[in-house]
Amino acid sequence: MIMPRGSDQLLLPVNPFFIGFTLLAAFAFSLLPLGRLAARPDVLALVLVFWNVHQPRRVGVGVAFFFGLLLDVNNGALLGQHALAYTLLSYGAITIHRRLLWFGVAAQTLHVLPVFFVAHVVAMLARLAAGGMFPGWPVLLAPCFEALLWPLASWLLLAPQRRAPDPDENRPL
Repeated sequence: MIMPRGSDQLLLPVNPFFIGFTLLAAFAFSLLPLGRLAARPDVLALVLVFWNVHQPRRVGVGVAFFFGLLLDVNNGALLGQHALAYTLLSYGAITIHRRLLWFGVAAQTLHVLPVFFVAHVVAMLARLAAGGMFPGWPVLLAPCFEALLWPLASWLLLAPQRRAPDPDENRPL
């Protein structure tokens, strides 16, 4: 099998409990009362896109919709605003996941930027359609910050899979 250019070693299988833990931790971080900054990156969206790219069969559009509804209920936002944005975000990430893994982390950052941008624009348009106020142009900086966090998220979330496997004479890798 030909290895993609972006990966330098074989990764161990991901633990499903680790996926769940990271999603719940990102959701808990989204619940923190850090104020209403328009340019604040959405950590839950970043983690959802990461797992949509690396594990599309385990974390799909349904998981994104569920977390979007939970975030809508918690924030008191228009019900379905984040659910719609996260669903489109996951669909976009799953659509490009095969191509994205052939690139290095820097090129992946450029590929996920439009996905984050579309999700933020859709959430803003849903808010405006329901009669909300325009949050200002700094809201367009949030997708840039999320894309800049992509290398850090890749490094952190792939770290458990990079650990050395137990050596065995039957498994030389």
